[in-house]
Amino acid sequence: MAITKINNNTISAITALPGAIATGKVLQVVQSTTTTPTSTTSTSYADTTLSGAITPSATSSKILVIVNQDIRTASSSDRTGGSLQLLRGSTVVYSGDAAYEVFFETGGSNLMQIYLRQNLNYLDSPSSTSELTYKTQARIYQSGTTITTQESNIEATITLMEIAG
Repeated sequence: MAITKINNNTISAITALPGAIATGKVLQVVQSTTTTPTSTTSTSYADTTLSGAITPSATSSKILVIVNQDIRTASSSDRTGGSLQLLRGSTVVYSGDAAYEVFFETGGSNLMQIYLRQNLNYLDSPSSTSELTYKTQARIYQSGTTITTQESNIEATITLMEIAG
C-alpha cells in the first residue's frame, strides 16, 4: 500500500477520496410485523398480511429480505400441504414451490394439522431508488385443505436490509 504525504500537512491539499469504497455495508434496516391472521383454501397464491417497504439509496444496492412467518395447514383428507412465496410489488422474486413448502401424507382420514415456522431469506437486486414493497403470499396444494398464517395472532416479521452494492 502506497503512503501519500499531504503537501504542507494540510487538509486543503486533499483533492479526492480513494477510488474504491467498500461494498457490502448495511446502509439501512426496516422491519415490519403483523399479527393479523389470514387463511386461504385456494391453490393459487393469495396475499398474507405480512409486508414491508424500503427505499434504496442507490441502484447498485441489494436488498436482503428476511421473513419469519408461522403457517398452519389443516385437512380432513389423508394429505395436506402448502407454500409461501415472496414478491417485490407484483413480481415474484422467490417462489416457495422451490424450497419453502410443507407436504405431509398419512393413511388415515382424521383431521390433520401441521404447524411450521417458515424462515425465508432472499438477496434481491432491484436496481431501483424508488420505494419497494415486499410481501408474502400463501397457497395450498389440493382442494379441501386450508393454510393459515399468524394463527392465534402469532407475530410474523419481515426485515429489509439495504446492502451497499
